[in-house]
Amino acid sequence: MAQINPSILSADFARLADEAEAVRGSDWLHVDVMDNHFVPNLTLGIPIVESLARATDIPLDCHLMIEDPDRWAPQYVEAGAGSVTFHVEAAAAPVRLAREIRAKGARASMALKPGTPIEPYEDLLPELDMLLIMTVEPGFGGQAFLDIMLPKIRRTRELIAKHDLELWLQVDGGVSVGTIERCAEAGADVFVAGSAVYGAEDPAEAVRKLRELATKASADAWWACGH
Repeated sequence: MAQINPSILSADFARLADEAEAVRGSDWLHVDVMDNHFVPNLTLGIPIVESLARATDIPLDCHLMIEDPDRWAPQYVEAGAGSVTFHVEAAAAPVRLAREIRAKGARASMALKPGTPIEPYEDLLPELDMLLIMTVEPGFGGQAFLDIMLPKIRRTRELIAKHDLELWLQVDGGVSVGTIERCAEAGADVFVAGSAVYGAEDPAEAVRKLRELATKASADAWWACGH
């Protein structure tokens, strides 16, 4: 079944515990960490992640859009994250970092910006639990989905199948009822949704609807049918 990870970047930061409760039934809470260096925005850090981990039993999926993730990523595991994503463009030693994240007890994930190809990192895939394909330029919520990322999602799914890996494929950026089916058909199975969830009148129902659309599209997709 498809997994839906609401992004708290689109939530009310003054009411994060309530906003987490509003999406109960989600698979993960997606936490965007930005440092105003790797991306042109500043959001939240370790103390907020610690507080959020205490306030909800939904596991936290921390996406680090920061410089020097080799130094900081392990501390997010210690803060309570169940999955930590670092950007390959920022990591000095991605294999070592993925192994350290796993050793500390979290799922290790690697993110690629829209302009970063997947092919050079094929040999790294067995070191990961999830790969994140950005479908907008990282840094700001509410951006329009980039359709030109669909072939990249498909190529990544083909590489996962080639190596017979149990690797989740996540997409983040512009995911909505209008785009999620195309992402699922291309090969994604984990979906980050911000404004599509928190901008809805009923966020929990928005999560349910997105999961329903993605699950159906995945069931009929080329990669799920063994083609």
